[in-house]
Amino acid sequence: MKVEKYLKLENIKKNFRIRGGINRVLRGVNLEIRYGDRIGILGRNGSGKTTLVKIIGGVMKPTEGKVIRRMKVSWPIAFQGGFQGSLTGFDNLRFICRVYGVPWKDKVEFVKEFSELGRYFYEPVKTYSAGMRARLAFALSIAIDFECYLIDEVAVVGDRRFQEKCKEELFEKRKDRSFVIVSHQPSHIKNFCNRFFVLFEGRTVEFPTFEEAWKFYSSL
Repeated sequence: MKVEKYLKLENIKKNFRIRGGINRVLRGVNLEIRYGDRIGILGRNGSGKTTLVKIIGGVMKPTEGKVIRRMKVSWPIAFQGGFQGSLTGFDNLRFICRVYGVPWKDKVEFVKEFSELGRYFYEPVKTYSAGMRARLAFALSIAIDFECYLIDEVAVVGDRRFQEKCKEELFEKRKDRSFVIVSHQPSHIKNFCNRFFVLFEGRTVEFPTFEEAWKFYSSL
């Protein structure tokens, strides 16, 4: 019997306490993602895009609502919050693989070569530059075989050559997987997605085409 793979968000709300009150960032997001869907979400800076991706990936908990995961979902690509700074890149790889219950030995060479860290792969992560940390985070994100990848616009790291390598790994070698891409730039969403949303006033609004989503987004 074939098991249906999907990801479902039910009435996701997220509030943050700020000076003088509460900032209601997400006000009731409902979204169902099927295996193979490529979800593109446009949103202005401060609209809650990164917050939404972190909630989907389990990095952050919603104030209300629930996330039903029937797919193996990545953490946000290139997210560095899970690093232990006193451990080396190599040790962080082993730790993350243990957390996800996957073998680590066959991933060492891939992560080391893809991140282009050289000998620094065996040095503590706290000694890395921001770019080195981002490259390691991206390599770790794609070393584990996920069914749905979460991509924040802040995941663009390195020079143009490295960015092209990242695109090939994600969008060509894993083209059968699901993606959730959040951005305020149109190019990746237009080129790689098949469902189009705008995050507006704390909720996701779906549009049948990218052009309609972009027109609405541009009018905000």
